[in-house]
Amino acid sequence: MRRWILLAIAVCAYTTSYCQDDITVKKLQSEMNRQLRRDAADTTPWNWVKGGTVALNGTQGSLRNWAAGGDKFSMAINSYVNYYLFYRNGRQNWDNNLDFNFGLLQSTSAGTRKNDDRVDLLSKYGYNFDGKWFLSGLFNFRTQLFDGYSYSSVNKTLSSTFLSPAYVLTSLGFDYKPSAKFSAFISPLTSRWVIVASRKLAAKGLYGVDSGRHAINEFGAFASINMVRPMSNNISYKGRLDLFSNYRNKPQNIDVFFTNYFAFKINRYLAATYNLDIIYDDDVRLFGKQGRSPSLQLKSLIGIGFTMRLK
Repeated sequence: MRRWILLAIAVCAYTTSYCQDDITVKKLQSEMNRQLRRDAADTTPWNWVKGGTVALNGTQGSLRNWAAGGDKFSMAINSYVNYYLFYRNGRQNWDNNLDFNFGLLQSTSAGTRKNDDRVDLLSKYGYNFDGKWFLSGLFNFRTQLFDGYSYSSVNKTLSSTFLSPAYVLTSLGFDYKPSAKFSAFISPLTSRWVIVASRKLAAKGLYGVDSGRHAINEFGAFASINMVRPMSNNISYKGRLDLFSNYRNKPQNIDVFFTNYFAFKINRYLAATYNLDIIYDDDVRLFGKQGRSPSLQLKSLIGIGFTMRLK
């Protein structure tokens, strides 16, 4: 009988100890969770805003016994990725934007060719000193990832590749921002480096860089206008116009970089898109009969396909 009483006392003591430990653990877990949850009275604004867009468009055609003529097979695939990261805190503004375009064209007669390739990073920091005006510093890096060729009826010639050319621009000026959808940056103090990393292309003296050298520095005036605008419930527009004048070499010949992107929304994940890029650079002398003249460069792409917003 005494053994059973001792056994009962031992069980009760163990159970009481276990329950106390369990209560202590649960209390600690509850306290930790309470500390991790945000207080409802905390109304501190979130200063970072991020997002973007991913688009993948494709077109395909095929012919068989077609009297009007044409390629038996053709297909084009184009991709576009945009990502932005904005910071706001009182008078301080920091805008970061990354654009990536890449496309391939494949046809029976021409084989596989690249029809789009651009990496463009833009970062701009500003301090508001008068309502809609900011004292700002701007950084821009632009290049491509893969080899680019100029095609003739006989052969193809390497005309560009990764970091050949690449443009690195730093600028100090004034930024007019009446709203989040529009900004106009103006600077009389801008330094731009034109880089030709490829030895093969550097030997040709392309893009304004002397033969045998890999970079040149230019100093001049710069302006950049950016616009993001919903044109209707289903149509949106994103555009950017950059202008640069080199004080040291023919300042009247202004370099132009103008990119436009239209999106026509069909449903949540399907949209038609239109890209129009216009470039003029007096130092890009790859055109004309002799392949040594500058010219207005145009790129126009229309597509329909998958579109998704990034958050």
